[in-house]
Amino acid sequence: MFRGETGSSNGGSAPAVPVAVGGEYDVKIEDIAREGDGIARVDGFVIFVADTNVGDDARVQIDKVMRRFAIGHKV
Repeated sequence: MFRGETGSSNGGSAPAVPVAVGGEYDVKIEDIAREGDGIARVDGFVIFVADTNVGDDARVQIDKVMRRFAIGHKV
C-alpha cells in the first residue's frame, strides 16, 4: 500500500461501492463518455453503459466493478 492509503473502513478514502457484479439497476443516462458509452450514476457512483444515449431510461446489469466506476450493459 502507498502512504496514506488504508485497507480498512476507518479513515480510508474509498467510499462503499453501491453496486455489485450481476446486480440490476434502473438508471437514467446523464452524459456520454469520450469513448461513446452512456454515463449513469447510482448513489453518485459512475456506471458506463454501451449503446445508450443521453436521456435514456435503462435497466442495466453490472459486468465489472472498479474502485471508482462500474461497467454494465442494458438488459
